Amino acid sequence: MNDTDLEKVVSGHVKWFDPTRGFGFVVSDEGGPDILLHANVLRNFGQSSVADAALIRLSVQVTERGVQAIEVLGIEPPIQSDGPLLEDLEQVDGGGFDLPLEPARVKWFDKGKGFGFANVFGRPEDVFIHIEVLRRSGLADLMPGEAIGLRVIDGRRGRMAAHVTAWDHAVEESGDAETVDCDA
Repeated sequence: MNDTDLEKVVSGHVKWFDPTRGFGFVVSDEGGPDILLHANVLRNFGQSSVADAALIRLSVQVTERGVQAIEVLGIEPPIQSDGPLLEDLEQVDGGGFDLPLEPARVKWFDKGKGFGFANVFGRPEDVFIHIEVLRRSGLADLMPGEAIGLRVIDGRRGRMAAHVTAWDHAVEESGDAETVDCDA
């Protein structure tokens, strides 16, 4: 085995990730060159995007072309600022993690506008998703039709997401399908 085949686990933060371009870069806590994070590696973890500044654990491989992520082991949302969140979310304790996880599909999301909507399975009304909630959930963008898990509150103008997670990751995280309310 030569130096270009070595694998190791590193922690760091996302420098940037562009789902349209299909890649981004991670800065290791240990320093060194930026680590290439390809969209396929992120998809294998169950996410189509990741927020800038999110904390991330990766298995990486040193290649002749540089350091590349080969597996995502964990993602934590970016460290939150002390600034105000959305007014409707001020009532939610702990980021909404104690709310039931509801299975949904993205109807549409426009990163430029800063919001979008999803449909919870078995419910007629749309759920509003704000870009700040998405960022605080560790995601950067959503694609139409993407399966997601939502923790939802009743806001002043209707149902809105308090937390968003990729569906594959949500099921894995719960470890128990009974904790997911599919009859909602």
